[in-house]
Amino acid sequence: MITKKYFSVPTVLSIAGFDGSGGAGIQADTKTISALGCYAMNVLTALPIQNTQGVKAIYDIPTEAVKEQLHTIFDDIYPDAIKIGMVHSIELVELISQFLKDYTGKIVFDPVMVSTSGHKLIQDDTIQACKELLFPLARVITPNLDEISVLTGKKIDNTDKMQYAGEALLQTGCQAVLVKGGHLVNPILTSYLIQRDGNTQCYESAHIDTVNTHGSGCTLSSAIASYLAQRQTLTEAVKQSMDYVYQAILSSKDLRIGKGNGPLNHFHQPKKLISYEMDR
Repeated sequence: MITKKYFSVPTVLSIAGFDGSGGAGIQADTKTISALGCYAMNVLTALPIQNTQGVKAIYDIPTEAVKEQLHTIFDDIYPDAIKIGMVHSIELVELISQFLKDYTGKIVFDPVMVSTSGHKLIQDDTIQACKELLFPLARVITPNLDEISVLTGKKIDNTDKMQYAGEALLQTGCQAVLVKGGHLVNPILTSYLIQRDGNTQCYESAHIDTVNTHGSGCTLSSAIASYLAQRQTLTEAVKQSMDYVYQAILSSKDLRIGKGNGPLNHFHQPKKLISYEMDR
């Protein structure tokens, strides 16, 4: 008798906002997760009206609708890893944190708090709720310089301050902080992965002269979640994700998509869907 083989795939859930122009939010997450060989799922938390030139408005998704989305996904496909992006109300923070309190996979939280133009996208009380309720659930949080400045209440604009701020954020209960240096005005961009166990890794890359960086934060965080879903260590997942984003920006630097900050080339070197043979 021939025994039929079945295969599982690494699954990644993106809990994030929408981007109709396709470069950020759940669109960037889905492209990234798929390009890295994982199976992508989505829970929509907000409907920003945006394009490559900026965010025009943000419409709420009813909290009950977010709750039903989460239950429906988990009832069917349990995610190996989760990326959390835009969570712009206290009610959503409370809902998501309560729902995920017993989740056994890895969570990557990209604290989307400041727009490219420098405007805060969520209120101070929601930021505090994120720190108290979502940060402790995260395997890693991935703030850029604007976001970590908001989170610490101090202007973070050089590598020394980046390390200090990352260590300070560990006090919120998260296991690790990746302080991204993409906004540094340097020929070499430096990011730091600071972990609760005392280990700190430094990642460096050359600055790329391009405006096509729309959605780079979403892309990086969903890439980390994808590699964690593939059972890599956090250190290796961050390294490979930084390399992926660098190549995605490099291969899109001369493209003209839209009138503002264009998207990355998520499919510069796509992988086939990864599968693992299941024990029967």
